[in-house]
Amino acid sequence: MHLRPETFRMEEGWSAFDNATRSCPDECHASDDEAPCRRPRDSLTRNYASAAAAAVQTEDQVAQHIPPVAQISPQSSYVVNAGVVLSRPPQITRDLHPFESAFFLYQRRLNERSALPFTRYFYYKERTPADREWKRKMKQRLTPARDIGRYKGYGDEAWNDEVLVGAKESDFQWQVERLLEDAETTGAEDQPEPEAAAAPTAVTTQKKVDHDAVTRPASRITEADEKNDVQSLNRLLQRTLYLLVKNKEGQWMFPQDTLKKETLREAAHRVLEYSAGVNMNTWLIGNVPVGHYQNDYLKSRKTESGLTEVGLKTFFMKARIMAGQANLKENQLGLQDFKWLAKEEVEKQVEEKYWRYIKNMLAER
Repeated sequence: MHLRPETFRMEEGWSAFDNATRSCPDECHASDDEAPCRRPRDSLTRNYASAAAAAVQTEDQVAQHIPPVAQISPQSSYVVNAGVVLSRPPQITRDLHPFESAFFLYQRRLNERSALPFTRYFYYKERTPADREWKRKMKQRLTPARDIGRYKGYGDEAWNDEVLVGAKESDFQWQVERLLEDAETTGAEDQPEPEAAAAPTAVTTQKKVDHDAVTRPASRITEADEKNDVQSLNRLLQRTLYLLVKNKEGQWMFPQDTLKKETLREAAHRVLEYSAGVNMNTWLIGNVPVGHYQNDYLKSRKTESGLTEVGLKTFFMKARIMAGQANLKENQLGLQDFKWLAKEEVEKQVEEKYWRYIKNMLAER
């Protein structure tokens, strides 16, 4: 019978384990009937405990030979400033591209083709003034919609719902005027006077109808836009405006001041109060800066504490103005002037290096 080598090694291992745990020394003379001797098991050495104790002693001995490290303070540093990017968000939607205007008009005309016919008698009782007014206006515009021009969604020409290039029907201001005209008129203004219709030689005159004035929407171009008042918040309603101040050196930049024993958020609140006054309702967004500006001095400066200032770093916090206006009358930072500018206008006022650091923090619109 042939056994594998692994079988011999396993049997040798079990024999060694049995000899170590069950064999008695020569001085033990226990009979077979008595309990087996347990002294060899008690005499086994716990090597792992002794090894751990030796390792602890070794670490203690090594720790005693580590020389103390001297605390060395930095010899050079940067001046840290806290700045605020205060902005006014857009107040109205942007102007539409001509392609967008044409597409939206096409969508409204397509809706006239796909929608069910207007149920007139459900809304207007027959032979009432409202019903007569509806009939007159339908003869003028051919469709219930009031801002898509003369178009009929049902008929032989219903397929012709696309506007031509440069058509006035896709212009936003034209659509506004048509809605106002429909609200102000009754459709009887284009009808001739009864006396003029009876006399064939008389000059035809339009019938005058008195109607109530309709409130017109405010213009998208304000008086501040026409006067180019850069200190007014009522300008460029479609764009985001940023507060830019002129310091005592004559440089245009965002409001900023040296950081003291405070957080950046606390410093930003203080900068707004010290620069533009307290007559503004502002909201500081977040607790972390949105960007920074670094300016290295051409020549380092020594301070009273012995440090060498090699430059300054300004960390900007983002904020919104909700109401009020900036007032530099009693500012504590020595500011001379302020402006509310859009992104491309900021680029023209600040230095080129300053602009490279802040341009990615400003919104395009």
